Amino acid sequence: MPHAEVAGRRLHYVRQGRGEPLLLVQGLSGNHLHWGDDFLELLGEDFDVVAYDHRGIGHSDHAAEPFTIGELAADAAALLDALGWESAHVLGISMGGMVAQELALAHPRRVRTLTLGCTYCGGEGSRLTDAQVVQRLGELMLNGRTEEALRYGFEVNVSGDFARDPAHYEMVKRIAGELPASLNVLMLQLQAVAGHDTSARLPDLDVPTLVVHGSEDRMLDADNGRMIAALVPGARLEILDGVGHAFWWERPEHAAGLIREHAAAAATAQ
Repeated sequence: MPHAEVAGRRLHYVRQGRGEPLLLVQGLSGNHLHWGDDFLELLGEDFDVVAYDHRGIGHSDHAAEPFTIGELAADAAALLDALGWESAHVLGISMGGMVAQELALAHPRRVRTLTLGCTYCGGEGSRLTDAQVVQRLGELMLNGRTEEALRYGFEVNVSGDFARDPAHYEMVKRIAGELPASLNVLMLQLQAVAGHDTSARLPDLDVPTLVVHGSEDRMLDADNGRMIAALVPGARLEILDGVGHAFWWERPEHAAGLIREHAAAAATAQ
């Protein structure tokens, strides 16, 4: 089980495929299993893929103290060092997209291309998750209704069509049983997300950027993707019609193809 020593703690990661390096940065409560085997295999056809667990998540070391999105980005940069990667393509989704923004802003030369999926930049005009959704999830979790919280969390992260297939929920349930995220770490991640705001800095970002968002995203409205694409010079925006927050589950072939095309276009432009 590979780990990298980062800022005095071990970060767990998985690695597969061959090609140019690609770092995958997961979202709130997500671990390496949440990328799904199909998506990882598709990416591995073109990239040397590393997917890691944030501090306090999955098989990475415990985290008890508050942290910021910027500090999570510093973890990602240190992981690149530990891997011996001078630079990499970077895909960040949801909270991981916030981490990827901070990574690219702090270390633009280390990011070959940036893909920001279903994420948020903060600032005026951005939109976090609807308060009713957050309240419902919070009530279920705080009252110990874990199974209901997992089911509801799954349903608000995907489109209605995707949610109707029982096999899709079983995948999420299996991952939660194998690598559950602690409530304490989730609260620390939510605190970090609440302090995130790159909106004033994104116009200075000089990295080839692709923004991907599902039109039916109930966690972070697609207007967030439109806002990020408008702020980042030269960014390409892809809105996936009929798709929810977890677009890489719903359209793994399409999502992998977009990342492949993005990397190839950036190489051609050099």
